Amino acid sequence: MLVRLTMICAGATAATRKGSFPSDEPLEPRSRALAKAMSGTLRRADRVWTAPALRACQTAEALSLDASVDPMLADQNYGRWAGESFDEVQALQPDEIAAWRTDPNAAPYGGESLADVAQRAAGLMDRLIAERGHTIAVTHASVIRTAILHVLSAPLAASWKIDVEPLSITDFRSDGRRWMLRACGVTALKPAKPLGS
Repeated sequence: MLVRLTMICAGATAATRKGSFPSDEPLEPRSRALAKAMSGTLRRADRVWTAPALRACQTAEALSLDASVDPMLADQNYGRWAGESFDEVQALQPDEIAAWRTDPNAAPYGGESLADVAQRAAGLMDRLIAERGHTIAVTHASVIRTAILHVLSAPLAASWKIDVEPLSITDFRSDGRRWMLRACGVTALKPAKPLGS
């Protein structure tokens, strides 16, 4: 039995481009245009899901995907840090940021730890391993990173060493017994900049 999971990272927002912890803001115009440009390159899927965040739903829409919302695909909840810049939080709460970056069980106040996100991602993949066919999931970098670590049986601390770019594609395959990472970090085509710019 062939099972395929294609995870697409939601596009960037104005806030995330500035290095802020995401809240529920819309896609930036450039990300919407890039998603529209890649909409014809996706293979047919048996199921299409999206995270509940506005940027994920707008990414799915720009990709011309008729997606159902699945809460398991939600981004990490950043609690009180949502909408704040990383530099501001680092300046005001250096110990909390240090703990969050080194301890997968540490969570922003009112938020969710990386271990919590990893548990959701593993649960999603465990559920999907029995689903024949192809699933496309529009989600977030934190979910994709933890899904990769789950498949590789790697420690959560390695999450900080995986870069998941907005609109990148990560592809997993399964024979119904185990997952394999097939492709990681495939990015959307970007228009070339003119020489000399």
